[in-house]
Amino acid sequence: MHAMSLLFTPFTFDAPSGPLTLPNRIVIAPMCQYSATDGLANDWHLTHWTNLLNSGAGLLTIEATAVSPKGRISPGCLGLWDDATAQAFGEHLHRARQQAPHVPVCIQLSHAGRKASSAAPWHGGMLIAPEGGGWQPVAPSALPHLPQEPAPTELSLADIAQIQQDFVSSAQRAQAIGIEAIELHAAHGYLMHQFLSPLSNQRSDAYGGSFENRIRFVMEVFQKVRAAFGGTLGVRISGTDWVDGGWTIGETGDLAVRLKQAGAQFVHISSGGVSPLQKIPVGPEYQVPLAKAVRERSGLPTLAVGLITEPAQAEAVLQRGDADLVALARAFMYKPRWGWEAAAALGGQVKAKEQYWRCLPREAAAIFGDAKIGMR
Repeated sequence: MHAMSLLFTPFTFDAPSGPLTLPNRIVIAPMCQYSATDGLANDWHLTHWTNLLNSGAGLLTIEATAVSPKGRISPGCLGLWDDATAQAFGEHLHRARQQAPHVPVCIQLSHAGRKASSAAPWHGGMLIAPEGGGWQPVAPSALPHLPQEPAPTELSLADIAQIQQDFVSSAQRAQAIGIEAIELHAAHGYLMHQFLSPLSNQRSDAYGGSFENRIRFVMEVFQKVRAAFGGTLGVRISGTDWVDGGWTIGETGDLAVRLKQAGAQFVHISSGGVSPLQKIPVGPEYQVPLAKAVRERSGLPTLAVGLITEPAQAEAVLQRGDADLVALARAFMYKPRWGWEAAAALGGQVKAKEQYWRCLPREAAAIFGDAKIGMR
């Protein structure tokens, strides 16, 4: 007999438009696919999402989706900035959801800032010059990510206001598509994180300098999206820059407190990405202590992520009280039914489409509950 698994207990977010209950606490973290054309979702996304929706996870978070063409990390990034991108996104997501049990969907809305106009990782990941199909990146300050890169254009106050409106418009499109949750991307060195970190933000106006000024852009985007989107809303934050003089875990906790007061339902704690000088102590669960610190400081429902690959690991994170939910990304690429394996290992249950009911080995048959069917 298995002891009661926390990983396979439901979790409910209380959003303004009503509660969102996940069937379990497994979250698929966003994974950039760099496979769109002009921001448009296509059959790659249809196949990818269908696969992940059939994984046994309780929540699927769709990859970083740009709120404007200039906000894309790469020319291949998804977008949700106009009617064409919204239609392609909505049609492919609707088709994917028809081929899977009902799974709530979250979308990560993002602007890449100075890391925009980059090549896909398998093409080196470096900035693409405008003459090579790239564009001029923008940032809080005219500081390049790498010393050898050209400097981005410093954002004016009018630019900042426009980008904030872009986030709102994308959130409204997500809501119209039927997406239940939004995660604002303030991690991994992208624009919102660039405002937070003193390594990348050296402005002298109301958006730079003090902690209160550096969090201003993130808080304003959050508040405006919160006013426009009734569903579950949270923020992914890099808990630390892993660089002396950078953004810290203490500041992350203080930001999470303010986000909770502003109506956030969750925070998703990752780390790094804003500086090539970072020294990351990579290893199993290396970011879990960051999630624990933020959860203890803010009381917000917290997602832990980062080299959590085995069911027993995920269960232990919850049993220790380090986080409320556990997020995995590449583990689901390698094992598309990771949620099924975790259910078999921990005595949990998942939903599956009828076509899959006959696939389980005898020792795992209980994970589909009463959905049993004989062979002919």
